Amino acid sequence: MSSIIGIDLGTTNSLCAVFQDGVPKLIPNVHGKFLTPSVVGITDDGQVTIGDTAKELRITKPDRCVSCFKRWMGTDRKVQLGKRSFTATELSSLVLLSLKSDAESHLNQKITEAVITVPAYFNENQRLSTKQAGEMIGLKVRRIINEPTAAALTYGFHDRQAEKHLMVIDLGGGTFDVTLMEIFEGTLEIISTAGESQLGGEDFTDRLVSVVLQQENLQLETAEMKYPLRTARLRQECETAKRDLAKNEKVKIRVPDDSGKYNDSKSLSLTRESFSKICRKLVDRLRSPISKALRDGDRNPDEIDDIILVGGSTRMVLLNELVKEYFDREPQMDFNPDEVVALGAAVQAALIADDRAVEDMVMTDVCPFTLGVEVVKQFGHQVVDGFFQPVINRNTTIPVSREEVFSTVAPNQTEVKLRVFQGEGRKVKDNLELGELQIEGIPPGPPGQPVNVRFTYDINGLLEVEAIIPESGQRFRVVLTNHCSSMSDAEVRRAVADLEKIKFYPRDELRNQRLVLFCERMVGEVSPLHRDQLEAAIDQFEHAMAASDVKLFEATRSQLLQTLSFLDIEYSDEDDSVG
Repeated sequence: MSSIIGIDLGTTNSLCAVFQDGVPKLIPNVHGKFLTPSVVGITDDGQVTIGDTAKELRITKPDRCVSCFKRWMGTDRKVQLGKRSFTATELSSLVLLSLKSDAESHLNQKITEAVITVPAYFNENQRLSTKQAGEMIGLKVRRIINEPTAAALTYGFHDRQAEKHLMVIDLGGGTFDVTLMEIFEGTLEIISTAGESQLGGEDFTDRLVSVVLQQENLQLETAEMKYPLRTARLRQECETAKRDLAKNEKVKIRVPDDSGKYNDSKSLSLTRESFSKICRKLVDRLRSPISKALRDGDRNPDEIDDIILVGGSTRMVLLNELVKEYFDREPQMDFNPDEVVALGAAVQAALIADDRAVEDMVMTDVCPFTLGVEVVKQFGHQVVDGFFQPVINRNTTIPVSREEVFSTVAPNQTEVKLRVFQGEGRKVKDNLELGELQIEGIPPGPPGQPVNVRFTYDINGLLEVEAIIPESGQRFRVVLTNHCSSMSDAEVRRAVADLEKIKFYPRDELRNQRLVLFCERMVGEVSPLHRDQLEAAIDQFEHAMAASDVKLFEATRSQLLQTLSFLDIEYSDEDDSVG
């Protein structure tokens, strides 16, 4: 029986794990190590090398190897290595192929399925590229899981009876994620997530390299072009110095000459304090996602029970100091921060496989980005397009179904092209387009003809967009499977059928329609002093009907009925009588 392996496809290093004998276990590579450097190189004779061998090329022949390509995922960027050019997806597939081969050798079986982790703030294109990288080497990617979620699964697996709020701070080589979550009774519930996909440990190394080069009257970009060997060796020195500062208060950086050779008399001293000053702006960028995750989760720092550090770059003293200052307590690092994500991916694989060892575990996740549509806005007599209107807000627990009412803007407008986007920008040009839906047959009339738009989103990243013309009941639908490409048609059909189970249509129920009509009639009957109160209750009820949140709907319906009672208006679901 083939195992589903868990893969942490990292910016700096990658590794994989498997769930065996009731626990997640790391898989060693051909060199007996758990970490495989995410580096691809080509030798002089045209052979592709991956991992430690390619990493050596980065120092001796930097023009024949490439690293940090995870940051290019989802883009068209290519890199030339020898006579061949590669995209980030192709480079990632080579790293995955190396991990797959190591797993097959270690487990003595063919590997065909995997769970792959990505930064929580990867967008749909980046997630799709990650899936494609797996598919290129014959892997069926069963799930793309966020790295902080995977890390929390490791902690949750080993401490299932805990009841606490956790914040996972994940600083890898190229990305930074913050995830707020709650563990209770074996359930891991993601509350909010935030981060930057272009901020990681490599940026701290580059900042140090840049400062050293500036003392040599060189800019980093110039040095990389004119003196590639010198820059490559200096970067190695700065990376080593950055790591050594985790153990020592002061370190030395050897400065190579233009040819890349070291002169024993040429070196610089670096202290923890000076490193913190050099990287002050980068540290400030770390604060924002932490604050955002807390704000979105409606939590204060003192409400967080444990702060978990994930990713090799969290070993930096300056990050630990930031966390202690922000939360007024020591962060946790009970598991190796380089390995905890891969172990969590293996736990997720066990959940997918319905392994008995995890049958009492439940995990929920959130939508990391806001999903919405393009709308127009009117400023005076001018109608301007290109604005973004959310339908499902970021950090909404998934699976979820939400509905909003939109309307036509031109007289006798009979069709609409609904463009779907993902992102946080006020304008669609700053967001990522996911697809579109053509709506036709809107009854002619003045501007303002309603169209109900419903988004339904699941944990696989499958998004169903549905539009309903209320007057005719005509429905239009598109299913966007941007990063579900490894799902078969049958699996997509089953997933869409599952989405139907979470849809909630209170607006279609006769009793709710009758309640709204009754209350609207009463608006003209009540005292002017109470009109605003009744209208506000009606507005909240109509909003709740569109939100598809059962608890919110029941609460606002009860509130509306209480408002009627407070105003001495009798209402019964059976009739429209007025007392």
